[in-house]
Amino acid sequence: MDLELSEEQAAVRQLAREFSDREITPYAAEWDRAERVDRGIVKKLGSLGFLGLTVPEEYGGSGGDHLAYCLVTEELGRGDSAVRGIVSVSLGLVAKTVAAWGSEAQKRAWLPRLCSGDALGCFGLTEPGTGSDAARLATRAVRRGETYLLSGTKTFITNGTWADVALVFARSNEDPGHRGISAFLVPTDAAGLARREIHGKLGLRGQATAELVLDDVEVPASAMLGPEGKGFSVAMSALAKGRMSVAAGCVGIAQAALDAAVAYAGEREQFGRTIAHHQLVQELIADISVDVDAARLLTWRVADLVDRGRPFATEASTAKLFASEAAVRAASNALQVHGGYGYVDEYPAGKLLRDARVMTLYEGTSQIQKLLIGRARTGVSAF
Repeated sequence: MDLELSEEQAAVRQLAREFSDREITPYAAEWDRAERVDRGIVKKLGSLGFLGLTVPEEYGGSGGDHLAYCLVTEELGRGDSAVRGIVSVSLGLVAKTVAAWGSEAQKRAWLPRLCSGDALGCFGLTEPGTGSDAARLATRAVRRGETYLLSGTKTFITNGTWADVALVFARSNEDPGHRGISAFLVPTDAAGLARREIHGKLGLRGQATAELVLDDVEVPASAMLGPEGKGFSVAMSALAKGRMSVAAGCVGIAQAALDAAVAYAGEREQFGRTIAHHQLVQELIADISVDVDAARLLTWRVADLVDRGRPFATEASTAKLFASEAAVRAASNALQVHGGYGYVDEYPAGKLLRDARVMTLYEGTSQIQKLLIGRARTGVSAF
């Protein structure tokens, strides 16, 4: 792997960095307090092509490779991970999945709107009783002629109240476990679909996280994404790449923690000089710096494997595991550098720590990543 960015990749990174510094970072604390990101950010993301990265241009995408996608995701995560989540879910989990599994009609119907920001997508997998054990989901899809009736509840759904289409996973037959699951593209204005936003979250407070309740929501059979009974494969393929995106976002959080710690250490004076002169403060900053570099390189490795068409699932789990835990460590160390000031939201360290903590939970907990890595290395199933 060549670690030198191409001119195009460097330009995309710089564009995302400038956008984040101008349109996201100045408002991150305000959005966090209000528990709502300014929805106008969506069209701005779309106009720059950030919502269409890696999607073919013939479907309204902006093309590019997965390393460019990671570079953009990192910069958005550095600004505010709540904004990063909008892109990771609508593009990473929904639009890319439609591009990979969708019929021509589904691609034409949804991809141009998703890539432009005229529409957003959400990923309806997690349920109140099934998080890590997604193969046992309870949502049902009952066939009625040329339609399906979907009933069930999904929870912790990013973009849930903003989305125009939900990629919903439901049990469409009586086959046990994952073999009975199918995927459906469900317009969120469909009759019988109710949405409730979840407030009071520890982190990612600006992100629209919701519960979806489906009560005999009728969709045509043509809304099924991929073959019947292959929904679990659809979900797992999306999540494998999604873990790369989460890892990149975690690099952004860790980089923001490093930037904040270095800036504060250069300003704060104790014992007659700035605390940057004190070796134990330098140790905290060094630990953050190492975590940033290691997490970034692990993430870039995944992007390189994806772009070369090589297997990447274990490497994606590795990057997601390390980067999410590293983001927590980095934010915690940044807070320590800030001392008492790190505990108030005038400074970013506290928000970074709160946002980082959920990264070890969603799109596969750290424990699930360890099981996946262990199974891959030993050849012995952990389930």
